[in-house]
Amino acid sequence: MAVCCNDYEDVGTAASISSVHPDVIRAHILTRLDGPTLATLTCASPEMRALSSDDGLWQDICASTWPSTRDPLARRVIASFSSGHRSFFSDSYPLLHRWNPSKQRPRRHNRPSPATELISAVDIFYKDEVIFSKVHVTETESGWFRSSPFRIDMVGQKETVVTSISRNPAEDEDEWMKHLEENMKMSWIVMDAGKKRAVNLSSRNPVSVLRHWLTGEVLVKYATVVAGEPRRGSAAEVVQFAATVTFGAGKSKGSSGGGGGGGGEWEEVTEVNIQVEDMEGRILDGRDSLVILTAAMESGRRMQREATAKEGFEEFEEMKRERKRRQHRAERALDMACIVAGVTLFVAFWSFILFR
Repeated sequence: MAVCCNDYEDVGTAASISSVHPDVIRAHILTRLDGPTLATLTCASPEMRALSSDDGLWQDICASTWPSTRDPLARRVIASFSSGHRSFFSDSYPLLHRWNPSKQRPRRHNRPSPATELISAVDIFYKDEVIFSKVHVTETESGWFRSSPFRIDMVGQKETVVTSISRNPAEDEDEWMKHLEENMKMSWIVMDAGKKRAVNLSSRNPVSVLRHWLTGEVLVKYATVVAGEPRRGSAAEVVQFAATVTFGAGKSKGSSGGGGGGGGEWEEVTEVNIQVEDMEGRILDGRDSLVILTAAMESGRRMQREATAKEGFEEFEEMKRERKRRQHRAERALDMACIVAGVTLFVAFWSFILFR
């Protein structure tokens, strides 16, 4: 019996992965792997690196992860990257690492030249099914863009997108907000064709879901916090890329066979946009936003752990509140100084009049 076991061990050792035909590995093994696993496999051996670097594999992975990359424009831009879809995946799959005060270092004055145009590839998912997918080009060289508040809109002013999301009218409001937060995901990838780089500005999972108190619209917010201006103490020292999906207050009538499961009224997406916000709640203009975006694209740290995105958002909101409290304290101190100065002048004036 022991001899039999040793024989099996010898057979198992001989039948290593290198003895399998490369076509079998590619067709039946590599095509079943996800992007991170395939990327790890490139370090296994020179043979595995050669097989797993095939652009066709990475193109399929990118298309399944982000359906918008099937767009002809997106494919042309990605094809120009140094390693094609593999380079695009390595830029776009990991999220940007949130700003860390203990590790923040002032940047040099030689700022990278901003992009002449930005290509946005946006995908929105509900229960892992795509409900919105679009590629949009934004021209960035005009004076209007650079001097106006930075904003990219993926849905036209009079356009709406009917989705398969349906809400049971009897469902509690808080439960519905929680349901959306747990089941919606988003990817907002920005590409620079000139520099052949990309970055994912979305937090993948929502950081907040709320209903607007006036319009009744549901706002699903995704955010990524990054380092902004190098000047310490500036309101833009830390900024937030905030992408918002807006569901209109009205609903679209549909057949009972839709993905929502019976009701016949589907939620409509009325806005999908992204802006850059500083710690005072102001929206940065196009010029400053481009510089920050380019720096994040070229040298921003990437991360794998998604939970830190919401942690970064909550930390950023607390920084905004603390900054506002400091401003209020400074304003109160200034008001008190003005009052003291006014009273002092008043007393000095009447003392001079009465006792001269």
